[in-house]
Amino acid sequence: MAARGSKNAQSRTAAERARLHAARTRWHEGQIRRRVRDNTIAAIVGSVIVVAAIGSQVVHAQVTAPEPTPTPTVEPTTAPTDSPTTAPTESPAPLPSETPAE
Repeated sequence: MAARGSKNAQSRTAAERARLHAARTRWHEGQIRRRVRDNTIAAIVGSVIVVAAIGSQVVHAQVTAPEPTPTPTVEPTTAPTDSPTTAPTESPAPLPSETPAE
């Protein structure tokens, strides 16, 4: 019995399969390289942003650091004051209330 198709057609099919497989393999390896590159770039950029944020906070804290201001101290005085003190005033006596007589 004769084989299905010619040897030439089978070899062409096998060659096409091998070519497609090699192309898919190269594409897949390229995708892996691209992902690694993208992840590396993202990590570097993220690190730079974090370091810049920390640096800006440090600079801001040093530039706007509040300086301590002296508070006035009150020294106790033993001399009497000349200001008159107000004496309590007496309130008027309450009016007698009307109580019923017995």
